[in-house]
Formats: sequence, C-alpha cells, structure tokens
Amino acid sequence: MGCKLRRGFLLLLGALGWNAPLAAQDQLPAGQGRDILRADCTFCHDLSRITQSGHTRADWTIVLQMMKNAGAPLRAEQIGPLTDYLAQNFPDRSPPAVTIPGQVRIAIQEWTVPTPGSRPHDPLAARDGMLWYTGQMANVLGRLDPKTGRFTEFPTGTSLAGPHGLAEDKDGKIWFTANFAGAIGKLDPNTKQLTAYPMPDARARDPHTPVFDRNGILWFTVQNANMVGRLNPQSGAIRLVSVPTAHARPYGIAIDPQGIPFFVEFGANKLGRIDPVSMSIEEYALPNPESRPRRIAIGNDGVIWYTDYARGYLGSFNPKTGRFAEWPSPGGPRAAPYGITVLEGAVWYSESGVKPNTLVRFDPKTERFQSWEIPSGGGVVRNMMATSDGELVLAESGINRVALVEVK
Repeated sequence: MGCKLRRGFLLLLGALGWNAPLAAQDQLPAGQGRDILRADCTFCHDLSRITQSGHTRADWTIVLQMMKNAGAPLRAEQIGPLTDYLAQNFPDRSPPAVTIPGQVRIAIQEWTVPTPGSRPHDPLAARDGMLWYTGQMANVLGRLDPKTGRFTEFPTGTSLAGPHGLAEDKDGKIWFTANFAGAIGKLDPNTKQLTAYPMPDARARDPHTPVFDRNGILWFTVQNANMVGRLNPQSGAIRLVSVPTAHARPYGIAIDPQGIPFFVEFGANKLGRIDPVSMSIEEYALPNPESRPRRIAIGNDGVIWYTDYARGYLGSFNPKTGRFAEWPSPGGPRAAPYGITVLEGAVWYSESGVKPNTLVRFDPKTERFQSWEIPSGGGVVRNMMATSDGELVLAESGINRVALVEVK
C-alpha cells in the first residue's frame, strides 16, 4: 500500500477509536483468527489500536472491508475467521441510546452506497436536489438522486485519494478535501473532469473540512498539520496559516452571517476565528478544560454551536457577548456528539457513541431536547447538512449509507 494510503489508514484507525493504551501481542486471546490478526493487521499500525476497540460482528465486517480498500493483505478465506475472532473477543461496548419524546415528527430514509467499505464521510445537499457524499476509503465521490434512488460514482484516483469534506460552488462544481493526498480537488459533474490543487506546504498533508464564504473563497482546516487555509478558485492560489495553540487539531469550520470563518479545535478546548483578509487567528477558550469540540454550526443569529465529543455536551458561544452556554447531551458522558447543523432555528446533531446512534434536536428558545434512534444504527454520523427545503442529509460512515431526514 502506498505511503499516502498508509497515512490515511492510520487516520481511519484513530477515527474509529483505536487510540487507547493497548495490550501486547502475546496477550491476545487464543483463537483461529489470532494469527491472521498478527500477520495481516500490523502492516501499518500496532495491535494495541485494535484490542481496546469494540464493534458488533456486522460492524467488524465493514471495518475489514475498509481495511481491504486501504490495501490490507487480507485474503477472502481469512475474512470469516478474522471477523468471528474480532466479534467474539472485542465486542461492542457502546452504551444504549437514550431517546427523549417531543412534538416534532421525522421520517428517515436510508440508502446503501454502491461500493462496499466506502465509508461515506461527509454529505452535501446540492442546489439541484442531488445528494453527494465522499467515499473516503473507496476514493470516490458519490451522487444520489433521492427521487429515484439512483447512484452515480465519480472515482477520484490516488492523486486525490481519501475524499473527506465537500462543498459546492456557485456554478455547481463539487469541491472536496483529498485527505490522504494533501490536496484540494474540484469535480465538474457534467464533464467528470477533476482538477487538483496540491497543498503548497508539505506539512499540510491532511486537508480536512472545506466551506465557501459569500465571496466564493474556499476555507478549509488541516487537522494534523495544525493549519487553516484558504483557496481562491479564480487563481488557484492557496494560503496557509498555523493555529496559535500547538496540537490544536482544527476540525470543523463554518462561516458566520458576516462572512467570518470560525473553526473548532479538536485537540484543545478552544474555538478559533479567522480574519478573512489578514488571516490572523483569535482563539476563545471553552469553559471546561476537558472539552474537545469536533464539529461546528452557525445560525442566522450568529450564535456558534459545537459538539463537545469528549464530554458528551452541546455547547454554544455568542461572539457578540462572549458568553458560553453548555447542556449535557441526552446520551450522557459517552454519547460522543459529532455531526451538527442548524435548521430553522433548531440545532440538530448526532450522538455517535451510543448504539444505535441517535439524531438529536435542541430548541434554543425552550432549551429542550428531543431525540430519535437512527433505524439502521447510524454507524457514526460524522457530518450532516440542512437542505434548502428543510430536510437533513446524513453520512453514515460505519454502515456504508447515506440518509435523508424529513422533518414534519
């Protein structure tokens, strides 16, 4: 497997939660799949990344398919014994979902994407009604017509490997971060032509989340390089700046009503604000030092909302007053709130740490929650987006699906 894909696979393992201190190889339980695990699952990571993770058998099947897509040397006859071994010895330990009733009704429709192990990462609701997603581990961009259920896949190739975040420009072109290739990509859906914009700094290996401002400038985070960047589509010029806090891991990013980019620092308890002209960064410390905000959404009133993945909280910040507010998520401290958006004044987000995953609605006026179980289980909803007609589109990475939520 190429070094860029190896690096991408390491990022995948970390995102799956394989980062805790791990047992040594000689502490692996006995079983038919142990030798396969030792021989074929250590080509780019330590076994300790696996032994403290937990999944259902179905989820382990999807994980192994993603490993194969990333280049793991697994033969077809090894998949069954290895899946059985992992499911028996490293089962799912997620807490059960907690749902809160309320007055809002929803209907969730889900579709399985064509390529197994694609790991749909981010969704996009295009202006023409099409739903897009990034097939990160299959190196494809996917497009779904929700009226017909028809999928179209657009291969990105290894030069734009690991498609991650998505954004649409005013001309209907689809832009994405090539997370494993250290580049920004642009797709013309009509001609299928791809254009690559490599990062000008070799350290910026993993562009993460993109968003357009009202002037058509593309802003993006570069998580592990600790940078934020902007790309001018007219000239192709890219400028990068480093985040003041070391190891801040800039993650989700959004534009406020005044055109100012804000982002969250997943490696710290901070939000960041970027001056769109000078690109100077101002940081705001969250109230709790243990907070680790992962995604961000901004309402029409300019209030910033974030999911505190580490503590299981929903938080808000008002830049006008400097005031923070936080609420414990219904699923508790291990709920792992993740993808988030604002729709018609209400805040919607996912809880990725509970089984099944939940979709949560929070009303800022009444400060009341309502939540629903995602029918398929969700498989970690890493990002979501509101559509122009008042619905939600979700990417369900762990179960290879995308979903559309009708809010009634």
